Amino acid sequence: MQLKVLAFVLAGGEGTRLYPLTRERAKPAVPFGGKYRIVDFVLSNLVNSGIYSIYVLIQFRSQSLLQHLSDGWQFGGILKNEFLVPVPAQMRTKGKEWYRGTADAIHQNLNLIEQSAPDVVVVFGADHIYRMNIREMIEYHQQKHADVTIAALPTDKKFAKDFGVIEADSSGRIMGFHEKKADAPTMPGDSSRVYASMGNYVFSTDILLKMIEEDQEDPASSHDFGKDILPKVIGQAEMFAYNFNTNNIPGEDPDKSPYWRDVGTLDAFYEANMDIRAISPELNLFNRAWPLRTASYPDPPAKFAFDDDNRRGQAIDSVVSGGCIISGGFVRDSVLGRHVFVHAGCHIEECVIFDNCDIGRNAKLRRCILQKNVRIPEDSVIGYDHEEDKKHYHVTESGIVVIDGKRTPMQLSTITV
Repeated sequence: MQLKVLAFVLAGGEGTRLYPLTRERAKPAVPFGGKYRIVDFVLSNLVNSGIYSIYVLIQFRSQSLLQHLSDGWQFGGILKNEFLVPVPAQMRTKGKEWYRGTADAIHQNLNLIEQSAPDVVVVFGADHIYRMNIREMIEYHQQKHADVTIAALPTDKKFAKDFGVIEADSSGRIMGFHEKKADAPTMPGDSSRVYASMGNYVFSTDILLKMIEEDQEDPASSHDFGKDILPKVIGQAEMFAYNFNTNNIPGEDPDKSPYWRDVGTLDAFYEANMDIRAISPELNLFNRAWPLRTASYPDPPAKFAFDDDNRRGQAIDSVVSGGCIISGGFVRDSVLGRHVFVHAGCHIEECVIFDNCDIGRNAKLRRCILQKNVRIPEDSVIGYDHEEDKKHYHVTESGIVVIDGKRTPMQLSTITV
């Protein structure tokens, strides 16, 4: 069956819990895993699934995200049905407001749906770290003759209080929603787990348009799919839960559970970065059958210099991106972005370091997140005395030290006068 599929990526998240990483950028634009951005995961999932008609809805602090999309995600041109277009808030509501919720973001762009007339519309968030074959979810949607299909993540029932939980019968038909209730119903046939909504949806176009228009007439609505619209249409629309654990990624071990992480907090973001540098990582970045795509830069290879006692450039159980120079320093259990310079005598352990950072001679860093363009002075010691660290940096409750850097200079063209 040939289906016309239109994708909306909700990438306007403010990401307040990731502050200060979101001081200058939207959450989807936060760097991750050395060379990537969080938004690369959902975009790669779509493109790898054969979905090439994509609108990215942006809002808060969008310049960094726009630059990244321009650098790495411009395709099409010849084929007009293949595009990735960033869309700011259109302010099509009567009050000319910014996006007020997930459903309002779609409502403000109904013209994009109407003029393309897709068979199905997929609405996915841009702020999670995961791999997903979205084609399989669409196939499930069609097999069930569904109006709405919601991606559902099987989760230990002790976490029910932290999620929106889907109540479904043995066929997957959705019977109810339970917002952060400790006693929410468990999965059919599995009393130890609940279905947590992932906030990723497949809609048949007609029902989507109808639901959104009706919701706009409700003055009490916050115009959110999970909170307002979908609970109202139980029994009126055919809604099914798609079990994320049944999703198959080409090139991955079929016995391995799919990877998904909510990186909404600094601690969760840090731990997700630590996941990728493990010897047997839960998130495999080396699967050529399902590549994680991003912007491509003309970076030189990483370089490790010196082989003298007490001055040996080395990195162990770490991810090191292009352009890095480990010059007589030692790096363990860390993730280094592009063009990081580690000078002689440095000791870096369990750190996440963004692009263009310079770590001075003999500096010691432990459990730190360094934003772009950080300059660490010689002989600095950070991450060993949290009371001292708090005088200068942001420190999480678990003891992760976040260090701010300077803005990246913008190169301008020149003219001769």
